[in-house]
This record gives sequence, structure tokens and C-alpha cells, in this order.
Amino acid sequence: MTKIPSVILLLILGWLVREVTVFFEIEIPDLTSTLPILGTIGLILIVLEGSLELELNKSKIGLIKKSSLGAFLPLIGLAFSLAYVLHYYGGYSFKDCLTNAIPFCVISSAIAIPSVRNLSSSQKEFIIYESSLSDIFGVIFFNFIAFNSSFGLETFGYFCLEILIIIAISFVATILLSFLLNKIDHHIKFVPIILLVILIYEISKIFHLPALIFILVFGLSIGNLDELNHYKWAQRFRLDLLNKEVAKFKELMVEGTFLVRALFFLLFGYLIETAEIINTDTLVWAVGIVVAFFALRYLQLKLSKIPMFPLLFVAPRGLITILLFLSIDPLSTIPEVNKSLIIQVILLTAVIMMIGLMVTAKQQEAILEEKRKAKEKAMKETPITE
Repeated sequence: MTKIPSVILLLILGWLVREVTVFFEIEIPDLTSTLPILGTIGLILIVLEGSLELELNKSKIGLIKKSSLGAFLPLIGLAFSLAYVLHYYGGYSFKDCLTNAIPFCVISSAIAIPSVRNLSSSQKEFIIYESSLSDIFGVIFFNFIAFNSSFGLETFGYFCLEILIIIAISFVATILLSFLLNKIDHHIKFVPIILLVILIYEISKIFHLPALIFILVFGLSIGNLDELNHYKWAQRFRLDLLNKEVAKFKELMVEGTFLVRALFFLLFGYLIETAEIINTDTLVWAVGIVVAFFALRYLQLKLSKIPMFPLLFVAPRGLITILLFLSIDPLSTIPEVNKSLIIQVILLTAVIMMIGLMVTAKQQEAILEEKRKAKEKAMKETPITE
């Protein structure tokens, strides 16, 4: 199987389809407005799928702390650094610069999670936690900056209140959805549950609540029902039966997420123009941004005492970067941050991840081969005693 990230293959395929339609003069309706819709559904399904795979117990506390810091600190540090450069270079308002900088600072779980399936369980868990939390922190941070005109004690107080409200809503909604998942006997019940999750997410967004927290809480809750078995009150809810339904729900989520993610990147590839990929005006900015966040990632992994390879290379930008870029108010856009820059950053990070994973995999294979040969040699040299 090819080790090329699926996102690159999908983008290339979408781009080739566009070139074919242009060459043969095939008329296709404008699909630009469909991209945010697919992206939002994809974001919900990706975070939900990732949270369903995460384990919550005492042994994971250290991992959760490291991945949380790994998702939050580089996001904040890079966002403010890039915003300062844009502010100094172009003289734009710092708020607009920060709004335009945040999309580049979010690790894409849509690309990262599928790319680490062959890594060790600890490395895979770290990436799932880190990229999912990076998505959530990035969206919350972006909404906080983009939808507030002033920043004071009242603004931060209201923001904290929003988080408390969405956490309360999340627990109530999780209990109700779990009840429905367990009680509905009809053969069609998982799709209505997913539609209700999307509905709650959209309603929360209307009231500017950090809706991704609900997705994370719901996924973590139903994905870790086994942790409740030692409580007497939980035994009344027949968690063994609910666990079977959750397992089926996970299978549907994996397939649904793959479908939506594939459609999103195919459509985005179709909307890419060749001139945007080879735009030399934005290439310097793209390379500078990529170097900056890989330098920060190196520092973060070093301070956290996390094995450097191959995790250093797994920091792709993708779906969230595109969605946040499309969400920027036209009045807040700045010329330096455009579609060409977004595309180049996404492709550069994906290519670096691909090369890093391939080189690391070859090195690990070489090490295992050396150990195997050394073991065989030692067995041959060991005298056989009667």
C-alpha cells in the first residue's frame, strides 16, 4: 500500500477532475457553498470518532496533560507570533491579524488521526488526544477573537460562562442520547442519533457556545462506559447492552467519517486552481509559517520529554484550517492570508508528515532487522549442551 497521505491523493484527484472538466468544457454548477457544509459535518464526525477511541482512566492522566499542553501552548504561541509579524509587516489591526493567524495554528485531526494507524498505541493515543484537542481549542479561540469587538473582564467572564453552559448541556444531552441509543428498538437508530448530535451542535453555534466541547464530552462518555461498571447505581442501566450498541455506533462512525472526509477533500481539490499552488508570492510566507510551527513543535516535544520521532512530523494542517479561513469576516481579511497560502501550508505539512513517517518506518524496520540478525547469530554461537 502507498504511504502517501490520503489527503494528498484526494486533493490531486479533485484537481485532476477539475482540469478534465475544463479541458473538455464540461459545465458543472458552482460547488463553493457546499464546502463549509461538508467541512462542518466532517469536523463533527472526526472529533466524535476520535473521542470514541480515547480511554479515560487514571493511567491516562499524564498523557492527557501532555497532549493538552501540546495542543494549547503551541497554538497560542504561534498565533500571537504570526499575528505580530502580520501586524508589523502590513500595519493591520492586531485583532484582524490574530483572526487570520489562528487557522494556521490548528493541527488537523482529519489528516493526523488516519495517518498514525500503524504507530504504537501510545503514539497513536497522543496524536488522537492532541489533534482532537487542537481542533477544539482552535475553534474556541478563533470564535472568541473573531466574534468579540472588545476584550475585558466582562468578555472573559461571559466566555467562561459559555463554557460552563455548554458543559452542562453536554452532560444532559449525553444522558438523553445514551438513553435513546439503548432504548430504540427500530433497525434504523444510529442515523437519527447522529442527526440529533449535529442539531445540538448547530443550535449551540447559533448561541456562540463552544459546541465542539459537547461533541468531545458525548464521545468520551459513551466510549468509556466500562469505567462506570464499579458503581452500583450504574448497573441499573444495563451498560453491557449499551456497550454493544456503542460498538455498532463506532463502526458506523468510522465509515461515515471516511465518506464525508473523502468528499470534503475531493471537493476542495476540485476548487483548487493551478495558479494558487505555484503562487511564488505566498510561497515564502508558507515556508516561514511551516518552519515556525515545526520549530515550536520540536521545543514542545523536547520540554514534554516525549519521543521526538515520528511525532515531530505529525502536525498537518487541513480541514479546520480551511473551515476557519472560510469563516473569517470579509471585513477582517488581509491580503497576505489568501487561498494560495492556505493550500501551500496544507500541502507542505502533509508532504513533511509523509516523508517523516516513511523515513521513520524504514529506520524502525532496519533496527528490527539488525536485532533479528543479532539474535540469530547469538543462537548459532551458543554451544549446545547435552
